Amino acid sequence: MSAQIVSGKEVAKSIKEELKKEIEVLKEKGIVPGLSVILVGNDPASHSYVKGKEKASKEVGIRSEVILKEESITQEELLAEIKRLNEDDNVHGILVQLPLPKHIDENAVINAIDPSKDVDGFHPVTVGKMMIGEESYLPCTPHGIIELIKRTGTEIRGKHAVVVGRSNIVGKPVAMLLLREDATVTICHSKTKNLQEITKQADILIAAVGRAQMITKEYVASGAVVIDVGVNRLESGKLVGDCDFEGVSEVAGYITPVPGGVGPMTITMLMKNTVEAAKRINGLK
Repeated sequence: MSAQIVSGKEVAKSIKEELKKEIEVLKEKGIVPGLSVILVGNDPASHSYVKGKEKASKEVGIRSEVILKEESITQEELLAEIKRLNEDDNVHGILVQLPLPKHIDENAVINAIDPSKDVDGFHPVTVGKMMIGEESYLPCTPHGIIELIKRTGTEIRGKHAVVVGRSNIVGKPVAMLLLREDATVTICHSKTKNLQEITKQADILIAAVGRAQMITKEYVASGAVVIDVGVNRLESGKLVGDCDFEGVSEVAGYITPVPGGVGPMTITMLMKNTVEAAKRINGLK
């Protein structure tokens, strides 16, 4: 059997079309969703991510501004910039591109963002609301993963989902969202014993471990939905995921490619959260 490819590009495209229509309706009411992204320093990967966010904003009709700051910025100066954006009524979403320079405390920066504008879904208040099932902005990559699974037509309820990886950005929140969808969830990590035995039981397997091509077909049950979150560059320069795509494709029912799988969904969910924020801040939700 050969797995069906779940194209994040295609799913993202259809969600963006839906968002365009919502934004047109908001603009008729005089509301233009606004996203402000703070970028500190010259990290090429961060600049590339921010460019992608700018491009997506333009495509759907979100007003986007990128605030560039020197690597030498002090923590106090950065917090003052966030305070200014918190108080600006035209800004509905605030995002600080991570990682930040070593001399800045990332937690202090995340905590400074007004939770009502936390479109990245990283603030402790946002995470806490997600944990207890209250309405909140969902973190973009995990939310995108859930959308991808749903768009395969897979019923998540009652399925055994195995998440390999326990990061605060992907592993833990995606496990929580799967639980909210009534899956039975197992979280695995670098200290898990008999990893292969556990992943082999998964109806839905999320690979978010950050190790190139670690998940081979021996780890995957026949017909499983496999979502590959990893983005790793081989010495040859080729981008690959955490799964051995060719091998896993032989046994899985569905698989996301790298690139073109989870990546486009992350940015699209950021757009979705920004539109939600514009609605909530203007009392439309």
